[in-house]
Amino acid sequence: MRLTQIFAAAAIALVSTFAVADDAADKAIRQSLENLQLDVPVDTITASPLPGLYEVKLKGSRVLYASADGQYIVQGYMFQLKDGKPVNLTEKTERLGISKLINGIPVAETVVYPAVGETKSHITVFTDTTCPYCHKLHAEVPELNKRGIEVRYVAFPRQGLGSPGDEQLQAVWCSKDKKAAMDKMVDGKEIKAAKCENPVSKQFALGQSIGVNGTPAIVLADGQVIPGYQPAPQVAKLALGAK
Repeated sequence: MRLTQIFAAAAIALVSTFAVADDAADKAIRQSLENLQLDVPVDTITASPLPGLYEVKLKGSRVLYASADGQYIVQGYMFQLKDGKPVNLTEKTERLGISKLINGIPVAETVVYPAVGETKSHITVFTDTTCPYCHKLHAEVPELNKRGIEVRYVAFPRQGLGSPGDEQLQAVWCSKDKKAAMDKMVDGKEIKAAKCENPVSKQFALGQSIGVNGTPAIVLADGQVIPGYQPAPQVAKLALGAK
């Protein structure tokens, strides 16, 4: 970064020192993570609120912490006490990253069940049409819609790509009326749809990157991930609190 000539020489020296230290820490931490063979790309490395410790954001918004020399890597929660109450800084950062990823999914690539009347909030649900608890949640979607919650389905074939669930989800996403196809498939009815380009594998990979390992997985607007089935009243309460 260039500095204008109006800065004093001392200021230039000070800023330069910090820039070199940041570059050195970035390089050292990246090298250590590469040696660990995490197989997860690093998005950013920034100074954490705790002096001497760096916050490492991985692709998918998971967070690690590292010393400036890269000799120490920490996985876990960092808390800050505010007025005697703990604030989970790690979770806060991860939720923000997940929120950006999930809310960045084009709505046209989801199966949408709109709210009845005013849309008060929305949830994104990783689903699999072969999953019994997904069926249970699906039966409560009308109740969520009545409570002002828009439900957006994304695909997550829980048995992996190439599984029967994957084939079913692709058929849903390749149907002209995805919502009707989803209803029929969950109801146990067979649907026919020509093969097409679809986002199923992309959405499956996205789910894995944020830690989804089963269905249903409900993601609130603020990025909070709720694993497993929850009754509609509980989901609505959480969703409205997260808007």
